[in-house]
This record gives sequence, structure tokens and C-alpha cells, in this order.
Amino acid sequence: MLIPQTYAGALILIVLSMICWGSWANAFKLTGKWRFELFYYDYSLGVLLAAIIAAYTFGSMGDDLSFSDNLIVAGKRNMAWALAGGVVFNLANMLLVAAISVAGLAVAFPVGIGLALVVGVVWNYFLNPQGNPILLTAGVVLVVGAIIVDALAYSSHKGGAKIPAPTAGRGKSPPKPRGAGLKGIGLSLISGALMGSFYPLVEMGKGAGMDAGGLGPYAVAFMFAIGVFFSTFIFNLYFLNLPVQGEPLSMFTYFQGTLKQHALGIAGGLLWCTGAIANFTAASAPKSVEVGPAVSYAIGQGATMVSALWGLLVWKEFAGASPKVRFMLAAMLVLFVGGLALISIAPLYVR
Repeated sequence: MLIPQTYAGALILIVLSMICWGSWANAFKLTGKWRFELFYYDYSLGVLLAAIIAAYTFGSMGDDLSFSDNLIVAGKRNMAWALAGGVVFNLANMLLVAAISVAGLAVAFPVGIGLALVVGVVWNYFLNPQGNPILLTAGVVLVVGAIIVDALAYSSHKGGAKIPAPTAGRGKSPPKPRGAGLKGIGLSLISGALMGSFYPLVEMGKGAGMDAGGLGPYAVAFMFAIGVFFSTFIFNLYFLNLPVQGEPLSMFTYFQGTLKQHALGIAGGLLWCTGAIANFTAASAPKSVEVGPAVSYAIGQGATMVSALWGLLVWKEFAGASPKVRFMLAAMLVLFVGGLALISIAPLYVR
């Protein structure tokens, strides 16, 4: 299987994961009034397809243990941890998409991914310490500061503005109910707490390495994707019948979607899983050049900055913003870049 052999190569993969994780939600926004519960069937399929393609291409190349051989010798407990990671992530991500549908991308990502960043980096560092703890802590503080500033800028800009929410299938959107903003924040917080827990489960799936019965990056991504795909049908039993927004749906409403809506769902899953595979692979590099899971996860969660840029430059979420809000947005970007820079160089200055 192909694994980066230099620190620069591993870092490039992590930056790729940040871009993918910060961009996939655009696929959902492009579907229009398509409900997130229905979008998610295609999304989970895209995740599984990406994992299979990577496993039988990059995971089967090179001189190291291949993907297929890795699965044969891997321990059942390691597989279970990876599978559990996919299930936990899936619930977190479904809640995140629900929050996007209720309160918008600019609320869901800063709040949800911000909390996930704090939970995930701390847990990952204790599981597998990599990098200078002072630089890592300072970087995390700056990134969290950027997330807070971004949320404050959004709040100041939007004020009491209403955000339309999608309804069943392809119908029209009803007026946003009162309290939807609080519901969106609540969903984001729950999502973030769960989102910060999935990466440590992935690390447990890797165990002490492939030589000790652990899963390699492509095998762990494959088991993870299986957990995502099959748990979607279980979790959607709840979301379809007790929706966070709109009327209950039948799963057969899925077949009312257009080819474009289904294609966008699969594309969103392919894009997210590409980022995940890049991240898992970078974190599995040789010890001499390893970025480390805590750093990999932290930079990957810089996806919040990427999603903010999509909102600013493409979706024009801050069109007509006041000078105060524009200053806050500039400060947010500076804090993010500074924080990610500190996190990136942390492994180079190990104490």
C-alpha cells in the first residue's frame, strides 16, 4: 500500500483532507430543497465507493502489506473499533447536516467542528502523543479563537434574519419556525461532541500497527465506510419518522429525487471520504516523518476555515456586511492560518 515517506508528503495529504472536509457540504447545498435525510443515502454510498476504490488501487500498490492481506491478518477487535468509528462519525455527521438544513452552514460548521476539534485533539494526543505540546496547544487555542470570532461575526451580521429550511422531497420551504437557531446550535453541539470521538476510535482500529494485527489506513477506511453505509439505514429510521425539520417522510421518497440530486449526494460522499483516506494515510506515515493523529485531526478540522471561505466567496453569506463584521472575518482568517501553522510545525520541535 502507498504511504507517504516524507513529512512534506504527509502534510500535503492532511491539507488535502482539510480541503475535502471543508468542501463536501457544498454538494448538499447544491441539491436545493432536497431533504438531508434523503441526501444522506447517496452520501453514504459515495463514502463506501471511495473507500473500495482506494483499497483496490493505492491500497494494493507498493511493497508494503496490501489491503487484502491486511484484512486477513488484522484482529477482529481492531476491525470492530474501526467499524464503531464509522458509526459514531455517521451519527455526528447526520446531526451536522441536520444543523446545516436548520440553521445554515455558517452556524453548523463553526460550532460543531469547533467542539469536535477540542475533543478530538485532546483525546488523540493522549492516545498517541506527537509534536511539541506547547505549540500544539497554542495552535488549538488560535483555531478555537477563530471559530468563536467566526460565530460572532455570523451572529452580528445575521441578527434576527430568518433562514429558510427545506421540506419533504422537492416541495417548497415553509417559514423557519421560531427557535430554529437554537435548535441548529444544539444539533451542532451534539454533533461536535460525537465528531471529536470518531478519530480516536480509528486510532484504536490501527492498534500497534499492521505487524501487531492492526489495520492499515486503507483497511481502516474500508471498515469505517462500512459502518457509515449500514448505520445510515438505522439512523434514518429515526430522522425520517421524527425529523428535526419538516414533516415525516417515507424512505421511498428517495426515488422522487432527480438524477442531479442523487449524483450530488454520491459526489459529496466521495469527496469527504477522499479527505478521510488522505488523513488516515498521512497519520500512518513512518515514525520518523509521522505528523501524528492529533496534528492530523487538528489540521483536518481546519475544514471550518475552508467552509467559511466557501460561504464568503461563493455563497455570499456575508454580502453587505458592516465594517465591524468584515474586520471580524479578517481576524478569523488570520487566527486560523496562525493556528494551523503552529499545529503544522509542532512535530518538528518535539521536546
